[in-house]
Amino acid sequence: MRSTASRRGRWAWLVVMTAVLAAALLVPSAAGAQDEQGERALGRVFSGTGQDQERHAGVTITVTDAEGAEVGSAETDDNGEVLIDLPGPGEYTIALDPATLPEGLLPRDDVTERTQTVQAGRQANALFPLVEGDGTGQPVAGAGDRGRSFTDQLGSVPQLTLDGIKLGSIIAITAIGLSLIFGTTGLINFAHGELVTLGAVVAFFFNASAGGPRWHLLLAVVPAVLVGALGGATLETAVWRPLRRRGVGLISMLVISIGLMFVIRNVILIVYGGGTRPFADYNIQSAIRFAGVAIPPRDLAIIVISLVVLVGVGLMLNRTRIGKALRAVADNRDLAESSGIDVERVIRFVWLLGGGLAAFGGVLLGSTEQVNQNMGFNLLLLMFAGIILGGIGTAYGAMVGSLIVGIVSQVSTAFFSVQLKFVWALLILIIVLLIRPQGLLGRRERFG
Repeated sequence: MRSTASRRGRWAWLVVMTAVLAAALLVPSAAGAQDEQGERALGRVFSGTGQDQERHAGVTITVTDAEGAEVGSAETDDNGEVLIDLPGPGEYTIALDPATLPEGLLPRDDVTERTQTVQAGRQANALFPLVEGDGTGQPVAGAGDRGRSFTDQLGSVPQLTLDGIKLGSIIAITAIGLSLIFGTTGLINFAHGELVTLGAVVAFFFNASAGGPRWHLLLAVVPAVLVGALGGATLETAVWRPLRRRGVGLISMLVISIGLMFVIRNVILIVYGGGTRPFADYNIQSAIRFAGVAIPPRDLAIIVISLVVLVGVGLMLNRTRIGKALRAVADNRDLAESSGIDVERVIRFVWLLGGGLAAFGGVLLGSTEQVNQNMGFNLLLLMFAGIILGGIGTAYGAMVGSLIVGIVSQVSTAFFSVQLKFVWALLILIIVLLIRPQGLLGRRERFG
């Protein structure tokens, strides 16, 4: 029986990894065809989102080098894009001329230039989103969110739902480990978000850093996940296990996790820096349009890969010995230990799994929002909302709750200001907990 379950587990993981690689390889890389063409800078000027996105021609884009000397200048084409050849690797500033913008439009957040480091054979991509102006040089309050008819707002719901599924799937991948760690140890780990950032930063080093090997992003994922898993296991071995053996209370450990969060974040800040940088692959893509929605191949691959990974985690929990042992420890640690389960081994595996998944989620998040030192911290609140909504301590609850949080956050922007999108997700959380305090998939005795 044990050997059969073990074989099933190995086959499940083999199927999952094969599906992940197959789905990832289907995504065309924006930088894949540029190694033979030399260094270039691409600027894109647009307004709106999704199906409503409009590209703007005739906007002047200028590229200067690190010394401020002009490298090239051109106007955007009918697709809102301009492509300028660069003399070689180095740091370049891509800027648009506000005087050439269409009447009534302004740069969002007053961003008129972006500085990037271009490596050999790579392309620098600069996006310049525009918003409506009020005629006085200021953006219209809630531009892009308000001023539309109710029919237009409803029409944007399918697009935003798709965006919410993408966000929710990333939250789910990162939140599974956080939920399982609580289920097996009772620890609320505030440093979990930094493992997300760690994974993105490690992938950036191997993929896009000037001092790195410049691997393709698909290869850079491997060391990122390994470092994340080892980081989680190291925290367990060096910090949490000794504290548990000393009988340190959970409140004290929670405070320690907050301290670790700041330590890890500042170490990443020292090593990586405070900027926001993109990966070298999958930056600029033409959206695929179907059934009234538009999605870049990269985002479609993120959704597919995330769902495959989530299914793989579910199969692991249900079909493998370690998965069943993990669920037993999460349900009743003392009973599991008395039944012969090596609880410490299970907890060590949970930290490995949680760290690896968090790092993988960080790579996915970095490919859509670029890499910065606060990305994991910014996602932490959504992770907590997802696992509490679904039922804290359960992997399935983390999956369901995270998807709900992601969808509600994005869809709410169709009717309300984008600044409030996380507020509505938290409001749904409060309402559900008032009706069902244990969460959607949680069990009442967990909170008794």
